[in-house]
Amino acid sequence: MWQIVGLFVIGLLAGFVARLFVHSPARLGCLGTALLGIVGSYAGGSLYAVLAYDHFDLRKASTFIGAVIGSVVVLLAWRAIAGARHR
Repeated sequence: MWQIVGLFVIGLLAGFVARLFVHSPARLGCLGTALLGIVGSYAGGSLYAVLAYDHFDLRKASTFIGAVIGSVVVLLAWRAIAGARHR
C-alpha cells in the first residue's frame, strides 16, 4: 500500500516540476499532474534503458530526475500532438 502512495507522491512532485518547465495544453489538476509524473517516470526509465544500452524493462521506473525528464518529454509530445490537432 505504501508503494502506491509513494509512487503517487513522487509522480505528483515530478509532474509539478515538469509543468514548471513546459506549459501544458490543458489544466491537469492534482490527479492529472500525478499521472503525468508516473507516466514520465516510466518514460524516463525506458529512455535511459534505450540510451544506455541497458536491459529494457517496461516495469522499471527511473529516479526523480529521470521522472522529471520523462515528464518533460511526455508534455512536449502532448503539446505537439495537441498543436497538430488545432491546425
